[in-house]
Amino acid sequence: MEALGYYNGAYGPLDEMTVPMTDRAVYYGDGVYEATPTRNKVIYALDAHVNRMLRSASLLRIDMPMDTEALKAELKRMVALVDGGDNVLYWQLSRGTARRAHPFPEGTKANLMMMITPYRFPDLTQYVKCITLEDTRFLHCNIKTLNLIPSIMAMQTAKEQGCYEAILHRGGRVTECSKSNVHILKDGRLITAPADNLILSGIARAHLLEACAALGIPAEERPYTVKELMRADEILITSSTSFLRRAVSVDGQDAGAKDPENFEALKSYVWTRFLRETSV
Repeated sequence: MEALGYYNGAYGPLDEMTVPMTDRAVYYGDGVYEATPTRNKVIYALDAHVNRMLRSASLLRIDMPMDTEALKAELKRMVALVDGGDNVLYWQLSRGTARRAHPFPEGTKANLMMMITPYRFPDLTQYVKCITLEDTRFLHCNIKTLNLIPSIMAMQTAKEQGCYEAILHRGGRVTECSKSNVHILKDGRLITAPADNLILSGIARAHLLEACAALGIPAEERPYTVKELMRADEILITSSTSFLRRAVSVDGQDAGAKDPENFEALKSYVWTRFLRETSV
């Protein structure tokens, strides 16, 4: 089986799985999620993703329906059940199942959903185009919540303009992309937005900072502007499933692509780390 689904302990072909209409994820998006690639049936950065889900769930006051080790065991079982080793594993936690009412329902247990599908890893030698858009999301972007409508609309706009991503900003301050983090290189220094409530602190972002430390590239976590983005030597897009992409065009203008040495070093480090961690 290539695509498998899971809901509260029940497994089945993904396209045949259903969830209750009264799951609070359905009508409120009341939940959190994670996703990461697998290779050779190894889940990449599993601990980091599980720990982030625990933080997100805690911020929304959602109780985990099982302990951490049991969750990891269930995720590993999911991976073992499918054919092929190159997949994307997605899992989400909703507050529970209850009739529609805004306050938290009493006496309900959180619902756990998982799905796994085949994945083709991106060609990191292919550079990408981006657009900029005003960030219209709410002020809890540090929580990996299911509420993604602004991100979906931003990504659709980028797609319709033939672009890979939408780089979001609030009043000119760059935050992140619709489904990625964004960073710049300037004068040999990496600059990335601070991990406050305006961005999701990505696992791939952490790996990029690790790469900078290993390679001796100074890194600075601070707010930066769209103007700085357009003047940057490199524009880097990171996410768990796309690793590290190089943007060479923003809003139809050439941008970045001026520091190939540092870009190639960072790309090599990030990709090699993934290959090493998912080898058997």
